[in-house]
Amino acid sequence: MRPVSDIIPFPAARPRRIEAISAFLAIYVIWGSTFLAIRYAVESIPPLFTAGTRHLLAGSILLGWALWKGERPTRQGWRAGLVLGFLFFFVSHGLLHWAELEVPSGVAALVIAIEPAIVALLLPLLKLGPSPRGVTWAGLAVGAVSVALLFRPEVSADAGVLVGLVAVLVSAVAWSLGIVYARKLQPANGSALNAALPLLCGSLMLFAGGLVRGEHHGFQLSQVSPPSLLGLLFLIFFGSLTAFSAYAWLLKHFEPTLVATHTYVNPIVAVLLGWAFAGENLSVSIVLSMALAILAIWLVNRGSSQRAPVRARIDFEGTCRRDSA
Repeated sequence: MRPVSDIIPFPAARPRRIEAISAFLAIYVIWGSTFLAIRYAVESIPPLFTAGTRHLLAGSILLGWALWKGERPTRQGWRAGLVLGFLFFFVSHGLLHWAELEVPSGVAALVIAIEPAIVALLLPLLKLGPSPRGVTWAGLAVGAVSVALLFRPEVSADAGVLVGLVAVLVSAVAWSLGIVYARKLQPANGSALNAALPLLCGSLMLFAGGLVRGEHHGFQLSQVSPPSLLGLLFLIFFGSLTAFSAYAWLLKHFEPTLVATHTYVNPIVAVLLGWAFAGENLSVSIVLSMALAILAIWLVNRGSSQRAPVRARIDFEGTCRRDSA
């Protein structure tokens, strides 16, 4: 089986250190804080409308920027936008926003940590890469255990929370499929459009889904609370616009499994913010889950750095380099 780097080659140009560090910090820290922002936003705004609004506005801004730079949508770009918009935003973000009506923001983020395991399994299953090596498997197993702890009764005793946790797991599967297919589907050039088109396509699907669910019945703009409005604005300009642009760029330069390690850092940020600002429970299971997530980051990063003959890698001491195995 051919390695994934042969099927979806990395760019020849080495990313600058500051670009790589900034992009990883964006998806680590900003996306970690979006879980709390979602919780506030859906308090008075219907969940699919929340997700649709944030992605429509962010996608429109990015589309304008891309057109101003001279980028033009292609048939391949629209096809990728439809597929990735469905996976990333309609299914994954739609379910996540809906689930946070019941699931605490930090717990939802910890469940999402299963994504790297799903990515590692999907790559060989879809013939896009080799099976993970031993170190990677160890990291993925540790990450899976960290998620399993969240199904203990002290965290998920309520039936609504259990259903929400299952929805978040489905959300993680959909996002992982998007990770695997993104670089294969999207054009090699047009970085701004690669972010804009999935956002726009996904937002239209979310609005359609919200109308089917009847979210427009009884909803009035005058009833939107200030915390919900601030949460929505944060999701638009930081969660969608800034972080997803960085994410689309990273998928062009780094292995999918390494990019997916943001799912291990996001929960740590989300749990601490939920505990500090929203009074969410910080139980023994949650603390242990966070500790295991940190270990999983190191193991997955180490395993990913050994897989491809030529690789781009960012380590967690703050260096970025491209070297040979």
